[in-house]
Amino acid sequence: MLLSRYGEVVNFNWFNLKTVYPHIELDSFVIMPNHFHGIIIIENQDKRHGLSEIVRGFKTFSSSRINQLRRVSGIQVWQRGYYEHIIRDETTFAKIQEYIINNPYKWETDEMYPSKKFCNSKRINIKLDSKNVLLMNLRS
Repeated sequence: MLLSRYGEVVNFNWFNLKTVYPHIELDSFVIMPNHFHGIIIIENQDKRHGLSEIVRGFKTFSSSRINQLRRVSGIQVWQRGYYEHIIRDETTFAKIQEYIINNPYKWETDEMYPSKKFCNSKRINIKLDSKNVLLMNLRS
């Protein structure tokens, strides 16, 4: 995957989590064009930052910067909620790591993958509300 500017923001904020939440370790991750997978290891359960707060911070930090780059505010970047799975053994850990690592190879089968049916225009207009339209110029 080649990262867009927004993907680079997500990448930066993924690694910055360790600075904000020093009691975690970051493991395998992948940034896809329409979703993200990552493994967060919480080393000390007694710390006051749980997984939901860490994920919320990740989404908030990256959304704020992406909206800054887009010169808009308050536009949702991430879907509401997230999927979590507690990894309890090494076998499951290895399977999830493999899934994450192999995810980019499945991109062509994703429903959001740009195909011949999808317009290859270099511009996309997204209507935000009755008064505002966000114009996005796509890089080739």
